[in-house]
Amino acid sequence: MTNRHSFPAAPAPGAKPGESGDRDVLPDSPCVAVCSTLFDEICRGCGRTADEVANWVSFSPERKREVWKRILAQGYPRRRG
Repeated sequence: MTNRHSFPAAPAPGAKPGESGDRDVLPDSPCVAVCSTLFDEICRGCGRTADEVANWVSFSPERKREVWKRILAQGYPRRRG
């Protein structure tokens, strides 16, 4: 059994939603072990809110996909905070 889900990749600049396809398979969690919410409620490593981190395991695949879409558009996950 695998713990990976297929999520749509972030769209290319200028692409319309849905044009990117499922060409990339992302890990279930965007965590990159650079955990810090020192300055605000957003993790500097993965881009999730503290609430999203705490509740990630209970999120549906659709909710995870929504979070992935947002954090990828914002340039996360980042290996260096």
